[in-house]
Amino acid sequence: MALKQKGSADAAAADGSKRRRVGFAGIDAGTEANECMQVFIARNSDDVGLEDSISIEPFDLNHFFGEDGKIYGYTDLKINVWISAISLHAYAEISFKETSDGGKGITDLKPVLQECDYISDVVKNGTPIKHDASDEDDLAVEIVRVELQGAAAFLYSRLISLVLLLVEGSTPIDITEHGWEMLLVVKKAALESSASKYQLLGFAAVHHFYRYPESTRLRISQILVLPPYQGEGHGRRLLEAINSIAESENIYDVTIEDPSDYLQYIRSSIDCLCLLTFEPIKPALGDMILSLEGTNLSKRTGSLTMVPPADLAETVRLKLKINKKQFLRCWEILIYLHLDSEDCKCIDNFRACIYDRTKGELLGGASGTNGKRLVQMATSFDEDSSFAVYWTKEGADSDDQTVEQQPEDLKTQEEQLNELVDNQMEEIAEVAKNVRSRGKDKLTA
Repeated sequence: MALKQKGSADAAAADGSKRRRVGFAGIDAGTEANECMQVFIARNSDDVGLEDSISIEPFDLNHFFGEDGKIYGYTDLKINVWISAISLHAYAEISFKETSDGGKGITDLKPVLQECDYISDVVKNGTPIKHDASDEDDLAVEIVRVELQGAAAFLYSRLISLVLLLVEGSTPIDITEHGWEMLLVVKKAALESSASKYQLLGFAAVHHFYRYPESTRLRISQILVLPPYQGEGHGRRLLEAINSIAESENIYDVTIEDPSDYLQYIRSSIDCLCLLTFEPIKPALGDMILSLEGTNLSKRTGSLTMVPPADLAETVRLKLKINKKQFLRCWEILIYLHLDSEDCKCIDNFRACIYDRTKGELLGGASGTNGKRLVQMATSFDEDSSFAVYWTKEGADSDDQTVEQQPEDLKTQEEQLNELVDNQMEEIAEVAKNVRSRGKDKLTA
């Protein structure tokens, strides 16, 4: 990374005849990186140095500077970092009024603001992934698959700085471990100089790992679309390309490591669109919809379920490489998608199934004093709506039970359970709305 510093050293040298005053100052409190540092994406060289460039909002810059996240020894410190969207080279401009050791030293900024590179060579040596382009796709955009070694590993070493800036809780992957590869979303753009370079729009890091006895699973570990290009469908392209690889190479299934809510929304939308035209699920799906339309809640004696036939999840995994947990999530969305939103009884029945499933997951099927228990418990995170799940020992005497639920506890438990269900209903409705918008032809087929 190129560094440019602007301080007051020249002014001090020019005014060396002036006598310095000696005084006592308090211990330097330091400056948080979040308060003095800004990061920009530069589309071309003209953007570098301009503070009206595209700014990105890292979730936290403090963790780059020690345990307390502070920079010491600078007065009026300001750091601007421009990252090239073409080469991923970075340029940092550092300005400050003066430096002085206030008791905690002067932070060396260079180790933190290191060069974070390479695209053209990596792309040329990679394998283009063909995928079905939708009407809104930019045909100039390509997806390239590369093994995470050599120049690609060097490229990742530059990308990881952006991942750490923009994805909370992210950590660098161990590129020395066998089985890693990257998928790059790139665009070949002609520049004014008539030269052309690949512009990186986003990437995904995926890992192939062994599954006994003789298959391979594919896990998406990291996925990121650069801020200037978000909302243009590049994340969807990456997921569709990964699904295509899984099907063509007969991967066991595809999983995502700790997906964000938005990534899960995109993933579920893609999978539901695939399932809409998957003939093996249609008979069971139709039966489930008819069952919900004909259910009378007033005569209900047990829990309602929307679980698909046992062999259907395996069929979906074999053909579409959707893992069982993800298929069950999509199954509920597909059911909701086919219900009449104006039919209050039908929607109430659907919600009752979500309620019973959620309650079963949290509290289990046991009754009485054994099984799981959901109990409100104030925490520093959220004093009003935090809870804990307890398991009581089977066969224990009633006097030995860990938790005794009072009527007010049961009321709070019911409120929290209904809040969880309402959140799930909103998530299901959002995905269904997106699928309905993008899959009109599949719904009418």
